[in-house]
Amino acid sequence: MQTVLAEVITIGDELLIGQVVDTNSAWIGEQLSGAGIRVKQITSVSDDKAHILAALAEAKNRVDIILITGGLGPTKDDITKHTLCEYFNTTLIPHPEIEEHIRHLFVSRFKREPSEVNLRQADLPANCTPLKNNVGTAAGMWFEQDGKIFISMPGVPYEMKDIVENEALPRLKQRFELPVIIHKTFLTQGYGESMIAEIIEAWEDALPKHMKLAYLPSPGAVRLRISAIGDNADVLQQEVEAQGVQLEALLGTKIYGYGKETLESVIGNMLRKRKATLSIAESCTGGNISHHITLVPGSSDYFIGSVVSYDNAVKINQLGVNAADLAYGGAGAVSETVAIQMAEGVKKLLGTDYAISVTGIAGPTSDNTSKPVGLVWIAVAGPEGTKAKEFMLKDIRERFVSRATLTALNMLRYYLLADN
Repeated sequence: MQTVLAEVITIGDELLIGQVVDTNSAWIGEQLSGAGIRVKQITSVSDDKAHILAALAEAKNRVDIILITGGLGPTKDDITKHTLCEYFNTTLIPHPEIEEHIRHLFVSRFKREPSEVNLRQADLPANCTPLKNNVGTAAGMWFEQDGKIFISMPGVPYEMKDIVENEALPRLKQRFELPVIIHKTFLTQGYGESMIAEIIEAWEDALPKHMKLAYLPSPGAVRLRISAIGDNADVLQQEVEAQGVQLEALLGTKIYGYGKETLESVIGNMLRKRKATLSIAESCTGGNISHHITLVPGSSDYFIGSVVSYDNAVKINQLGVNAADLAYGGAGAVSETVAIQMAEGVKKLLGTDYAISVTGIAGPTSDNTSKPVGLVWIAVAGPEGTKAKEFMLKDIRERFVSRATLTALNMLRYYLLADN
């Protein structure tokens, strides 16, 4: 079984100046890894012919497969096709099947005929194999040279993904004898990376040589991915599941889900099973918790609404928080007392079974020197009463909001687990 290496080359000045974030490479890497292809390097180059030609030549010496994204649009600054013609010593010729696809796409989607500029996208290098783009007009291109494979695709993410899933990967799997790789990802919240590593150290050290664990931290959460490589998918799946059972025994309820699940989708399922409703009162998170909740399809089954009580007047007038507790000399806006009143106030206001409240100091400065930046009080109200807890989540403002959001959602999850 051969080791197949790949390189991803992204083309575009907009990537290099930070105007566009390159999400394509990460997604392609994930797909290739899952298919048993190892990504050795990711390279970003400018819209410059010499730069692109040099990157192609260098990549050919390193890897078996080169995947290229970007520069396939209809405008003059899209130079990838012309550069590929020079690299592969060929010229552009019309491909009637691609032209027919472009015409059909324009008539069905835009109710009009394509322009000459659009139809020019059907001109492809003579020695390439066109890869159909089901959702766009820029076809992908498959080249072979000296045993190496070059795959050029548009930079628009959903168009690139269509070509990878429906054209490129199936062809690569037919072409190469690839190993079987099985992944299982465990999602955790509440422990940092180092704490998890300490808890599972003995288990991790005992993993078989063909299995490994990857730590994938993000603000407020850590993903743990078990990977196994071999030639028998059924055997590997059984081994991964067995190791997963041991990991679950070590981390318990710190694991909230698996794979592509989210904390908000897990909570949504818990609420839906109870036929229960939820409301939220947010201060320092500014509506971010509500945003996460409503990202889940069908969240209207259980989510009633929220109050973003950023100003103290909203806490008083909408949520019924005691003005004396907010005033100078009182408990203060960031306190257990106010968090509890916020949760109970929004629960009563919107008539829900459960409620979350968050109040904290996002920073970078604090209005009250006695309370540090990063301090957060979170409360959850429900049929079993109201529980509040203090957290210290000092971080840059954006990460603070993310961490506070996940911490609040996870606190609701624990409340629901105990309630169950």
